[in-house]
Amino acid sequence: MPILTSDADTIAAIATPRGEGGIGIIRVSGGDALKIVQAIFRPSVGSTYAPTRSHALTHGVIVSRDDDAAVDEVLVGYFEPPRTYTGEEMLEINAHGGLVGLETILRLLTERGARLANPGEFTQRAFLNGRLDLAQAEAVADLIHAKTEQSLRAAAAQLRGSLSKRVEAERQALIAVLAETEAMVDFPDEELDFEPSDKMLANARGSMARLDELAREADKGRLLRDGLDVVIVGKPNVGKSSLLNALLDDDRAIVTEIPGTTRDVIEEYVNLRGIPIRLTDTAGIRETVDPVEREGVSRSRQRAEVADLLLLMLDTSRPLTVEDDGLISRMRERVAIVVLNKIDLEPAWEASVLDERLRSVPRVSVSITENRGLDTLAEAIVEAALGGDSLGAEPPAVTNLRHRAALREAVEALRHVEASMASAESPELIAVDLRGALNALGLIVGETVTDDILDRIFSQFCIGK
Repeated sequence: MPILTSDADTIAAIATPRGEGGIGIIRVSGGDALKIVQAIFRPSVGSTYAPTRSHALTHGVIVSRDDDAAVDEVLVGYFEPPRTYTGEEMLEINAHGGLVGLETILRLLTERGARLANPGEFTQRAFLNGRLDLAQAEAVADLIHAKTEQSLRAAAAQLRGSLSKRVEAERQALIAVLAETEAMVDFPDEELDFEPSDKMLANARGSMARLDELAREADKGRLLRDGLDVVIVGKPNVGKSSLLNALLDDDRAIVTEIPGTTRDVIEEYVNLRGIPIRLTDTAGIRETVDPVEREGVSRSRQRAEVADLLLLMLDTSRPLTVEDDGLISRMRERVAIVVLNKIDLEPAWEASVLDERLRSVPRVSVSITENRGLDTLAEAIVEAALGGDSLGAEPPAVTNLRHRAALREAVEALRHVEASMASAESPELIAVDLRGALNALGLIVGETVTDDILDRIFSQFCIGK
């Protein structure tokens, strides 16, 4: 694993969200961090900033380069390596949260020799300097982007090493098996006390079973990390926008009696039983000559094609139409829930007419105006998301598709190991597959990571983290 040296660039970035706020923080990390900050910071006590201890704040002002005029009143924190986020010398400037002031301080830092940080570069340095493994580094981004308390708990557990510890335990177990296997290759004629083959096979099978179980957690983990993409479809005026507002408990979408009010897709996240649901309201699907509405209908169909779950809304107070029939036909091959709306009104048709066409698709009857059936619908969405399972008391350890792919690769390699051991194949073949499993696990914690993987991971981070 590469390690940064003291010769690496000193980087700086605004670490707090852009805009106006009470406090804005600028981070500086690298071998020249203290020297650069000293050039623009004047402490309230003493003429030169010379921190006497780590993790302490000093009050003072940032001054301009030209005339030493005060730019902002700040608190500066000094963090001595290696007990810092990046493992390097770090300082944090706590300034007032206006964008102009923060940008001015950042410019002064770059004029004194700092470089603007790339997205995720602080966390990338933490990984390269051994402060975090790669799975923990990725959890930092998940913490920032967590959409529910459950997803926050999952990310926090991964940052504490919940996944890394389990992966590392299996890596060490497989390293022991590989060491025995390679000893058989290197010393075939020596009378060494090798591990019994049946015990080695049992150890490999045990690791395979545990890794397979870990990989199966990924579906739940992905739900917590990325959420479920749910799209509401139906013809105009069946209550799609009203349903969106009801589930959000907010007037997010415009609701009128005029058909075709919704012209574009509207997306919002809602927390249902700890699962982040990306809920999308779409334009009513019908044939229309209005070019704007026609574009909205086209976008609705495109969003419906890629959704994880469709909510097909039907109005039970009016007869089914050609548009309804077309949508019903499309539900047969999709994961969907039929939402029968306006049950507070006299029904124009019976739900039994759907029995033959949508026998296996769940149905929920609601009245959005009377707030009836919405809890049942929420439960149905969660059940569809989890496939009838439950999240469990502890958050899933695997939330990342990259991790799941690596686990699947490791399990597949161990299946080859199992088959080779069971049929007494040569140790050389067994060793190759064992190394394949170890390499796959190394991708998760960063032991066998490549530069392009690192670039892809950290480019998704925000600047300043």
